[in-house]
Amino acid sequence: MATIAQPRPRTQPPVAAVRRRPALRHLGPNWYAAVMGTAIIANAGAGLPFHIPGLQVVWALALAMLVVLLAARAGHWLHHRDQARAHLLDPTVAPFYGCLSMAFLAVGIGSLSVGADLIGEAAAVPLAWVLYGVGTLIGLVAAVAVPYLMVARHDVAPGSASPVWLLPVVAPMVSATLGPLLVPHLPAGQAREALLLGSYAMFGMSLLATLVILPVVFSRLIHRGALPLFLTPTLFLVLGPLGQSTTAVNKLADVATGAIDATYANGMGAFAVLYGVPVMGFALMWLALAAAMAIRAARRGMGFAMTWWAFTFPVGTCVTGAEGLARHTGLHAFDWLAVALYALLVTAWLVAGFHTVRGLVSGKLLAAPVKK
Repeated sequence: MATIAQPRPRTQPPVAAVRRRPALRHLGPNWYAAVMGTAIIANAGAGLPFHIPGLQVVWALALAMLVVLLAARAGHWLHHRDQARAHLLDPTVAPFYGCLSMAFLAVGIGSLSVGADLIGEAAAVPLAWVLYGVGTLIGLVAAVAVPYLMVARHDVAPGSASPVWLLPVVAPMVSATLGPLLVPHLPAGQAREALLLGSYAMFGMSLLATLVILPVVFSRLIHRGALPLFLTPTLFLVLGPLGQSTTAVNKLADVATGAIDATYANGMGAFAVLYGVPVMGFALMWLALAAAMAIRAARRGMGFAMTWWAFTFPVGTCVTGAEGLARHTGLHAFDWLAVALYALLVTAWLVAGFHTVRGLVSGKLLAAPVKK
C-alpha cells in the first residue's frame, strides 16, 4: 500500500512507565487469538455428528480467558500507553485488533451452542447479545480504522504483505455467523429480517475485502518467496475467511425461513451449497499448501511463537463450514471431513496451548522482543 505519511519517531518511554506492571508492557492484541482458538474447540465440537463431553468446560475456559485478557489489556493501556500507541502505529501489530472483535464473537457463538447447557438459556442469550454487540461494533471499527492507518500513518515496506492483513476485515464475517443464531430470539417480522439481512451485508463486506487483500498476499509469496519462519503459521489465516464465510451462509440459510420471504429463503438455502462447496474446495487446497510451508519452516528451525495460534481458529472455521454443508446436503463425506479437521484442530490447540502456558510460566512470552 502507498504511504503518504511517515510514522512518528519513537521516543524512549519514561522509566517509571516501564517499571509499572512490566509484565504487561509487551502484551499485544495478538493474544486474543488464544481466546479465539479455545472458543472454536467448543463451537466446532458442538456440530459434529457425535457427542463430545466437556465442551461446556472448554467454553467456560474461553470466557475466563477473555475476561482475564481484557483486564490485562486494560492495564497495558493504563500503564504503558506509549507502547499501546506504538502498537497501533505498527503495521505488523495493528491488524491484530481484529482478534479483539473475533474473541468476543467466538465466545458469543459458544454461549448459544454449548454455554446454555452450563449456565442456562436465560443467562446464555443475554450474554450472547452483549458479546455480539460489543464484538460487532469493534469489528466494524477495526475493518475501517486499520486499513486507514495502513494508508495514512503506517510505513508499509514494499513486498511486506502478510496474511495478518486479513484479520480486521474477517471480523465482520464472524458477526455474520453469530447474527443468525440470535435471529430466532427476536420478534417475527422486521426485527428478524433486519438482523438476517444485516448479517448478509457483513458477509459481503468481509468477503469483498478479502478478495482485495488475498491476491496481494499471494503475489508477495510468489515474488518475494516464503515468509519469515515465525510468520509461516499465519498462512493458515487465509482459511479464516474461507471457512467462516461457508459457515456464515449455512447459518443464515438455517434461519431464513420465517425471517424473510420464502422466495429469498429458498435462494439462501441454495446459495449456501453453491457457494460453500467450491469455497471449501479452495480451503482444502490452501490447507495443503499452508501445511507444506509449515513443514518446510519446521525443518528449518521454526520455533514457537504466538503465531502458532493461527493453526487453530482458521482450521476450526473449516470444521464448522463442513458441518454446515453436511447439514444442507446430507452428504456424509462432509461429516467425515469435519471430523478429520476437528482432530487436526484439537492437536494444534493442545500444542499451542502447552507452549503458551510454558512460555507464560517462564516469562519468555511476555519479555521484550529481542532486537536483531
